[in-house]
Amino acid sequence: MARQDIEDTVSQETQIQLRSLLISIYGSAIADNILPRIEALIEKTRSEARTNRSEWVDETDVVLITYGNSITEDDGRAPLEVLDSFLSQYAPDLISDVHILPCFAWTSDDGFSVSDYRTIDPSLGGWTDVERLAKKFGLMLDAVINHVSSQSLWFQRFIEGDPKYRNYFHVCDPTIDYGAVVRPRTSPLLTRIETKQGAQHVWTTFSEDQIDLNYSHPDVLIDILGLLLFYASKGARFIRLDAIGYLWKELGTGCIHLPETHAVIQVMRLVIDAATPGVMLITETNVPHQENISYFGSGTNEAHMVYQFPLPPLTLHSLQTGSGHQLSEWLDSLPPTSPQTTYFNFLSSHDGIGVRPVENILSREEVAKMARRVEENGGKVSARDLPGGETAPYELNISYLDAVAAPGDDDKTRAAKFLAAETILLSVVGMPGIYIHSLLGTQNDYDGLQRTGRNRSINRAKLDLHAITRALAEPESLRSLVFEGHRNLLAARRQRPAFCPNSMQRIVPLDDRVVSLVRAGGGDRVWAIINVSAQSVTLQTKCRDLGFQDDASLMNLISDIEAHVNSGQIALTLRGYSTAWFVEGEETHNE
Repeated sequence: MARQDIEDTVSQETQIQLRSLLISIYGSAIADNILPRIEALIEKTRSEARTNRSEWVDETDVVLITYGNSITEDDGRAPLEVLDSFLSQYAPDLISDVHILPCFAWTSDDGFSVSDYRTIDPSLGGWTDVERLAKKFGLMLDAVINHVSSQSLWFQRFIEGDPKYRNYFHVCDPTIDYGAVVRPRTSPLLTRIETKQGAQHVWTTFSEDQIDLNYSHPDVLIDILGLLLFYASKGARFIRLDAIGYLWKELGTGCIHLPETHAVIQVMRLVIDAATPGVMLITETNVPHQENISYFGSGTNEAHMVYQFPLPPLTLHSLQTGSGHQLSEWLDSLPPTSPQTTYFNFLSSHDGIGVRPVENILSREEVAKMARRVEENGGKVSARDLPGGETAPYELNISYLDAVAAPGDDDKTRAAKFLAAETILLSVVGMPGIYIHSLLGTQNDYDGLQRTGRNRSINRAKLDLHAITRALAEPESLRSLVFEGHRNLLAARRQRPAFCPNSMQRIVPLDDRVVSLVRAGGGDRVWAIINVSAQSVTLQTKCRDLGFQDDASLMNLISDIEAHVNSGQIALTLRGYSTAWFVEGEETHNE
């Protein structure tokens, strides 16, 4: 069959699926009106699409999460250029992809209140800097599309009464009961604004400067689809759909995870797959696990990846309590993903450690104890409103390095605890993302917290390039210990097909103080064991229980812990917070 015939067949299939989805959202009349506009977007982008993207991810894929200005210097270079320089020197063989947190023109919330979706914040650099990074690393860009800045052109035109933007936002009656709406913030849901038509109230899920878009107006969807394809044209390999669960509003419901939200994401997936194959969608929904994984859809029609939100609090709980029991049970309960989906794993990010995802895993008392430990370690606890006027912890704001440590720990102990947590991150099924402040061993930024008054600023430090390079040159510094520990782990991981994001994972419970799991795939097998306690733990198990031969010679890829095999039995001792990746055969650890 000729190439053009293949493209025409795919286009026809896509058209049928798109029309069905659009009818489910808007009805047939509107669907038939906007479908040609969407097809035109696809065809235009397809003709300009990049062709150098890999179709899926593998064991070599590790994402660095960073703000465009997380590393700066005073020589006049744009921060995005400085980031490029740093990564090219220190991490070209460590990370494969870079997630630049919102780098567009903005007015608040450290970039998550976007005033111009298509313009790079001039204080960071420009599209030239972004596209240069995209030639060296896979690129993840944020689509902050639940809301826009109150200073955005769209909202300013709304205020001025421009008919085009009259329905781009939710105009609400403040006398109606909105008590059923699920809230991620304690700020007012509605914000009063003055327009040329008089005072009006608009929907603001996150803050008075972040005005929710009205997707029931189809022009909003068309504009956003065009935006996603624009990001793909600029080199994005991944597009992160920020706070996407709140996209659709319907009074009388929680206004979260509604069927229309899923249908809109399915439209996005169809358009992306048709126009720019290889670009992947990642949904960010900081909610309980079953709600979160609903964004996989059928396994082929929604997100390629979902953020693995229970992993950060469960790993923290393990290191705080010295027991990996609940983490191991949860890992054991994870359903397998489809060949076209996987989890996006992380421990730390620009946000805090969300605790809603463990509502049905940890008790309220366990969450409260974890929050108290965070406060004892210098962190903050952010709350959310509950029905009835109560509040509950929403996220823990602290450097993850400080979260797992104790106030009296020395640098070597801090590094050991933290690297035990990071080894869990790099062992479990899915694609890992490492926050730049985790890679560099950054502690709580109290100056940033005091400067902004916002809890999340404690983990959003701005680092001086020269100070970083000096610290990395000191082998005993905390930054160097953490960075070199990551280098050791990442160098080993990228060589093992067993760590492919879709490879099999099996939990092997041996001792509550240890997280023990086997990853296998591509003819490879790795046994990962992490001691989350301060105690030495002696373990015994059978080779066959791990999938190894009875006479296996087990080699540790990442540390000096040895496994002794005798008559099909394995024996070893793990020091406090020590880790190991065992394989059969020829390799030794990289230290």
